[in-house]
Amino acid sequence: MRNSKLILTIGLVTAIVSLAGCAGKIRYPSYYVLNVPTVEPATRSAPILGSVAVREFDAPRFLREGPIAYRPSPEQLDFYDYHRWAEDPRRVVTAAMVKQMRARGIFQSVDVFDGRASSECLLTGTVDHLEEVDRGTSVSIEVTLTARLINLRSGEVLWQDTSSQTAKLDQRSVPGIAAEMSQDLGIAIGHLVSSMQDRLTVGSSSQNRSNTEQ
Repeated sequence: MRNSKLILTIGLVTAIVSLAGCAGKIRYPSYYVLNVPTVEPATRSAPILGSVAVREFDAPRFLREGPIAYRPSPEQLDFYDYHRWAEDPRRVVTAAMVKQMRARGIFQSVDVFDGRASSECLLTGTVDHLEEVDRGTSVSIEVTLTARLINLRSGEVLWQDTSSQTAKLDQRSVPGIAAEMSQDLGIAIGHLVSSMQDRLTVGSSSQNRSNTEQ
């Protein structure tokens, strides 16, 4: 009986020690922020159009679920188990787009779409790519954004474009990946807004000439 109690006690102690060891190995996720820079224009243009609402950008499901995505090869998709975005990339890109459009002064007002069609124009977009891509020993970041501007009164597509950025990483680390993605998002957004400004400027000039000739 005494031996049985001793064996039971040793078993309980071993189980408790094992559980404590497992508890000490619990790994919690790390969270990263996309800090998208705003490219300030050299000069602020006069407003070309009135009000615009920017609808939250869409994205493929794998970019909406939190973990940072990477491709072990161009044909594969995987995730960093313990490295996640602190905020949904769709909201980050939308806010950065609004900020950049306000900085350019293309519109009289720029706001996030709230479900009401009170603005003259609506801008929609998608985050097509925001992931690391591994090609052998080469590691790169791929960022692709697509956007479209629609006149809500006429339904006319005033502008649409896609901007892609690819950057190689000298050293693979998750903080470095997040930092490079932030920079590339800023560049891609800047290109989209510049493209939109150029298109609207040409359209406005053509309209003014047409009105003058009439």
